[in-house]
Amino acid sequence: MSDPANPVSQEGPDRTMDHLDEITCLMYAERQLDRERAQAVSAHTQECAACRILLRALERESRLLTRAMLEEDEPLPARLAQFQTHSQRSFQWIWGLIFALSATGLYALYTSFIEPWMTRLEQAGLGGTSLLSVLISQGAFWKGWQSVITLVEVLAMLIVAGFAAVIFRRRIGRRGSALALVLTGMCALLSLPSPASAAEFRHEDRVTIGPDEVIHSDLFVASGRVRVEGTIEGDLIAAGGEIDVTGHVTGDILSSSGTLVVSGQVDGNVRSYAGNMTIRGKIGHNVLIAGGDVNVDRDAVVTGSVTTFGGHLTVDGQVGRDVLAAGGTVSIAGTLGGGLKVRSGELSISSGAIVKGPVDFEGDNPPEVASGAKLASPVHFEKLKHGEDDYRNARYYMWRVIWCAAYILFGLVLFKVMPEFSAECVGMAERYGPSLGVGLLSIPGIFVGSIIACVTIVGLFIGVSTLFLLWAGIYFGLVVAAAAIGQWLLGRTRESWPLIGRMALGMVLMRVAFAIPKVGGWVKLGAVIWGAGAVALALYSRLQPKLPTIQAATVQPAPVATPAL
Repeated sequence: MSDPANPVSQEGPDRTMDHLDEITCLMYAERQLDRERAQAVSAHTQECAACRILLRALERESRLLTRAMLEEDEPLPARLAQFQTHSQRSFQWIWGLIFALSATGLYALYTSFIEPWMTRLEQAGLGGTSLLSVLISQGAFWKGWQSVITLVEVLAMLIVAGFAAVIFRRRIGRRGSALALVLTGMCALLSLPSPASAAEFRHEDRVTIGPDEVIHSDLFVASGRVRVEGTIEGDLIAAGGEIDVTGHVTGDILSSSGTLVVSGQVDGNVRSYAGNMTIRGKIGHNVLIAGGDVNVDRDAVVTGSVTTFGGHLTVDGQVGRDVLAAGGTVSIAGTLGGGLKVRSGELSISSGAIVKGPVDFEGDNPPEVASGAKLASPVHFEKLKHGEDDYRNARYYMWRVIWCAAYILFGLVLFKVMPEFSAECVGMAERYGPSLGVGLLSIPGIFVGSIIACVTIVGLFIGVSTLFLLWAGIYFGLVVAAAAIGQWLLGRTRESWPLIGRMALGMVLMRVAFAIPKVGGWVKLGAVIWGAGAVALALYSRLQPKLPTIQAATVQPAPVATPAL
């Protein structure tokens, strides 16, 4: 029998030593032999030249094979390597171009949307410094917001202090010290003086404030019929079928009703949603209303501006500042201390009208201006374009290029910041049916859920945040849809820059399709649903728990016994 410790094959009756086999040399080169057998092979190769040559050849082949297996990318040819070097050097120009496009996009967004809306809101009396401050801090809707925000700020500070105490408890003492600090803060919060109730609530079928009645706070009313003949030293917040104010309101009126009649005096603003509104008294500041018919009677005086969104507007009295109207028809027969800006179907200015500012009108037909009307300047008229773009204007194409560049920049940032998630979204977009179905269900569902959350005070911030996320997700969906179109045209890839290039190509094609009259809107809607559904599917896939994969146990075959020689 042969010696298992001797790796050298022995043959013949004289048991003379023969050469090493390739298996033994490979095991020696891979260092898989035990110490005794390895020493025997080393001693043999020092004496046998043939085995030494075989061992060296196998070691060289093993090194080459290992190097080939560890090699990730093949070396680029010289021309491609030079092109890669030049392209990397030119990236500084690309980033400069991206910065310029982003600055242009921000300027276009500000001048096209933000600035006009700020101007309109300022003219409407909401203030141009901070709309959020006016709506919340100054109590345009509810003065209790300030107390709520103060409470939230105190709670946030206490929570942060508690977490800091728990994290650094080793430095400040034992865990009991942190707990004592948190409890002390809660006690300090409870010891704060609670603000006195500055509002009165009334809920009846008919609510009447008598002539001699004075309410020294804000009044919240919900009733079928509300009549105010006395004095309210605060705001009137009312919801009902009919609201009639013949008394004195020192604050603002915020209402939602079928009919609103203001015959008395309001020192603040009137903001309302009503089917019909009639002003016969004096308004100290501004009027903002959305609804049906709005009438400013001959004896009415509005110190500020009048802004309406709705059906018919008739101004027979005096308005101290501008009049802004959108929708329906507008008739002016009184005195305007400012200008007149109207976007509606028709505009008529009677002979007794006085307008001391500029008159801008966008409508279907030219305005009707009586010969006796006194205008500071001629009426500037522009015909309304109902969904039609001026393809002969160079400005139209300039804005199309700017918006296309803004979308490409947005996609570039997302694909570089979230490369794996973006690639997953593009992969989901290739599943057209599920993406369209999920997008068709998710967009309305999230929107309705956000609106419901905004109704409650607790869920207001969650609802607003969800709406912003939905808005961002829709734009992200357009980028994903563009990348999927580019993949369909140029082939699939998961590399960053090739995917960005495909996204840019798809976005250009999509923007061209969006500009097609009477078809582009439907194409954009379909792209939004498709892309948003792909993003929703990718998020759902990410949020699913990953189950551990169980590998099947491999059954090793039983060794076959070989008879000993």
